[in-house]
Amino acid sequence: MRKVIIAGNWKMHKTRAEALEMLQTFLNQLYETPEDREVVICAPFTTLDTLSKALHGTRVMLGAQNVHWDAEGAYTGEVSAPMLTELNVRYVVIGHSERRQYFGETDTTVNLRLKAAQKYGLIPILCVGESKQQRDVGEAEEVITEQLEEGLLGVDQDNLVIAYEPIWAIGTGETCGSEEANRITALIRSQLKNPEVPILYGGSVKPGNIDEIIAQPDIDGALVGGASLAPGDFTRIVNYQA
Repeated sequence: MRKVIIAGNWKMHKTRAEALEMLQTFLNQLYETPEDREVVICAPFTTLDTLSKALHGTRVMLGAQNVHWDAEGAYTGEVSAPMLTELNVRYVVIGHSERRQYFGETDTTVNLRLKAAQKYGLIPILCVGESKQQRDVGEAEEVITEQLEEGLLGVDQDNLVIAYEPIWAIGTGETCGSEEANRITALIRSQLKNPEVPILYGGSVKPGNIDEIIAQPDIDGALVGGASLAPGDFTRIVNYQA
């Protein structure tokens, strides 16, 4: 049975104090959340140590937003997998569209990061998705197929999560229709060696659309951006109505 995962991606938001304040409110509201739903918070590097201590003994898993492919080295501004595992980080987002768009991430570097994460016991959340221009000219399937083929070379699919994030729906308020999102996630699943890999949807996920999104048969959870920053909104998403 495929795992259900709801992951919040805080991106470049929240100081340590703000993170703790949000977390305290959020944790107090999880008493109704079914045990079969894995809850993850992918926080900025500066808050990971603080959150690791605060999450100890809770059901919420800690995630990071990137990882380098080497264990150490002269890579100014990067963070390695051993640095993350020391803080009890369990998940790591890799290949997010913002990393690809603003920081030159490629399918090759994504692949290197995926393998490094797995080598040190982290569960990578591989992000794939097309731009508005690519979708408009009918290239969505081709783009995603290429991202999967190159990104997953030599990657263990028994220790993997994939997030479909249409770039045109991230932070825009425009959500990919649930049936279309399911069609793409089914396409992704058809190209995997392991059909049990959890596939999440990410792109303007909100309390008002989470139930419809999760109701789709090939969508196993959500990668939530802005709505994960507010405890009430994120609680409603985690407690979606099946």
